[in-house]
Amino acid sequence: MVAKECSKEIVVNITEEQTITGLSNSIQPLESEIFLKKMVRGMIIEVNLKSFLGLITLQLKNGDKIQVRAVGDDCETAIQEVVNYLT
Repeated sequence: MVAKECSKEIVVNITEEQTITGLSNSIQPLESEIFLKKMVRGMIIEVNLKSFLGLITLQLKNGDKIQVRAVGDDCETAIQEVVNYLT
């Protein structure tokens, strides 16, 4: 059986109060694996959202265009959770 996959491109727009920890906590209960993809210094980097080290590597800031991809039965919910948090 092929896993269900969803993706969406967004532009980051967060406040100073929003942290990687907050985003990580909001997606922990979800079954899907969630990935963020961004161009960093001329290279496309994709990291698992459940990886703190990966998130630090992305150095997200307002105005960044990123691709959010989720793989799993609750991928729509996962994408929406990330979109709600990062935009």
